[in-house]
Formats: sequence, structure tokens, C-alpha cells
Amino acid sequence: MDLVKTTLTGLTLSDPMNHGGLTVFPLTSERSSSLSYLLLEDGLRKDLVSIREVSEGGSVPELTVENRADKPVLIVDGEELVGAKQNRVANMTMLLAARKTTVIPVSCVEAGRWSYSKRDFGVTDRMQNVRGRAEKAASVRHALRAHGSRHSDQGQVWDSIAEEAERLDASSPTEAMSAMFDRHREKLDDYVAEVEAGVEAGDDQVGAVFVVRGRRYGLDLFDRSDTFAAFLPKLVRSYAIDAVGRERGRSRVSAADAQAFLDRIVAGAFDEHPGVGLGRDVGVVGEGLVAGGLVADDTVVHLAAFAESARERSRHPADGPGSQPHASYRQRRDALRQRFPG
Repeated sequence: MDLVKTTLTGLTLSDPMNHGGLTVFPLTSERSSSLSYLLLEDGLRKDLVSIREVSEGGSVPELTVENRADKPVLIVDGEELVGAKQNRVANMTMLLAARKTTVIPVSCVEAGRWSYSKRDFGVTDRMQNVRGRAEKAASVRHALRAHGSRHSDQGQVWDSIAEEAERLDASSPTEAMSAMFDRHREKLDDYVAEVEAGVEAGDDQVGAVFVVRGRRYGLDLFDRSDTFAAFLPKLVRSYAIDAVGRERGRSRVSAADAQAFLDRIVAGAFDEHPGVGLGRDVGVVGEGLVAGGLVADDTVVHLAAFAESARERSRHPADGPGSQPHASYRQRRDALRQRFPG
């Protein structure tokens, strides 16, 4: 899509900040956004937004969002929603219309619980870990192209959490993704403090390229600087958890490497679908690259992209997706229903 490509080519890479295997390149832009919306966290705090199960019995891949505000509410890909019958994450970025109730696509990140902890959902100070976000984005893009669905490969989501939890020594009675963040909270808080101190925020800083151990590349780009600033701590935790325990032998990357990643996104073949709520969903899937985002009112509201370096794509590391067999989504779903009937 020309708008996305124009937005990307208009970005400026700033000097990077490095800490413990994580490199962050701030992105600045001279473009300004006139969109008016409410962040989900703000909407929940002001009691203008409610998130609940779609019914008393619930449905794993869907939730209901009631927006009572006079402006749209923004939900960002990977935002963690905690509560109700099990914790979820948003499958994509969505701008939900004012004074309207919308059913949204989500993925479960707590395989061992299917019972109410409370009726409503809240948000946390973290997002889905970057490996999970990348895998989920690829499966959602595939589902959109194949049959118009916005559901993820739920079995893969659970498998990925299980593998990362084992690596991070972060077991949980309910197999919750949150356990890995809680287990390493102090170290992740250090990452946030270092990045926020090392990255000079400005009114024109709208995103960043994140690189984990010179291997996993990620982009999160927003339409305005205050939205990026609000999400930066959550994003740092999302990327940093992938670096925890792997700080040794890390390799740093250059601005040329980061620019090459941006160029790969621009060169991709984008597709377009109606958004969940307002706007249009855009994305690209290429060799070792996946991107997805939301465009509304001729503005790139949010764009997320993920890739691995060419060297890592050829290596197929043992800690990658699918490296260990796990129960399928259907098997786990049936086990949940037996464990938590009704």
C-alpha cells in the first residue's frame, strides 16, 4: 500500500541504544496525525470501556468490547487482557467505533484456566512476548488471506508459551504467559529504565526498530509520539523477555542493518482487508518477514513488523517454533472443558 510505504520511507533512524542484547533505534517523522482516539488503558481506567466474554460460556478466540466513549478506542496488537475465564492478547490492532459494542479476535495466553476470576478484563504493563507476536501475526495474516478469518493458530500460541516458560524457568499452574514476565520482572524493569534513559524522546519520535541479539528484528510504529511513549515500556518488556538468559555472546547491529529491515518491509507485497471496527487492515508476508497494521483516515495508526536475520533464517534454531511436539489446540480445548465444565 502506497500510504504505508510512503510513511516508512519518510522515517528517520536515530542513534541506537544497547542494553543486555537489546538494541533500540528510535524512529522520527515529520508527519502529524489528526486522529482523535482513546487508548484502551485510559478507557478502562475512566470506566468508558468494558471488555467481557462474548457469552456466559465464553469463546476462546473472541471477546466483546463495549466502548461508551464519544471517541474511538485503540487496541494494539499484542496487548494483554487479563481476567474473565482466561487471559488473552489482541490478535491485531483495532480502532473501535465510539458508543458501539464490537466483537474482537483474540488469542488465549493462559491454557490451564477456563473459569471466571472476575467478569471484566483489564490491561497490564506488558504485551505479548515478541516471539509470540511474530508467530501470531504470521498465522493471522495467513488466515486472512486463506479464508478471511482473523483467528490465530491457537495451538502454536500455547506451544510457544510452553517453550519460552521452560527456557525462562517460569512455570505456572495455569500455564499463563504472565509467569515469565513476573519471574523476571526486576530484570525487565532494568531494561525499561535503561532504554528510557538512553533514548531521548521527542515530539517527533513515533516508533522504533528493536533488535534482539542481532537476530530478531521488530518494528512498532504509531501515528503520534504520545501513543508511542505510552507503549514504549510495554514494548521494551515484550522484546527484552526474548533476550533474558541470552545476554552473553550477543551481537550488535548497525544503522545500515536497521535500515535494510525497513527497506524489506517497503519492498513487500501488501494486502488489504476491512478493519475490525474502523479503518483498513494492511499487511505483508514474505520470506522471513511478516507485517500488519491499521490505516484509518489516510493515517497509519499502527504498524508492527517482524523478521529474523538471514543467518538465523538459515539456521532454524532449536528454540524456534515447532521445535517440540505439544498437544493440539483441540486436545487442549477439550481438556480445559473437562477440567472446567460450564
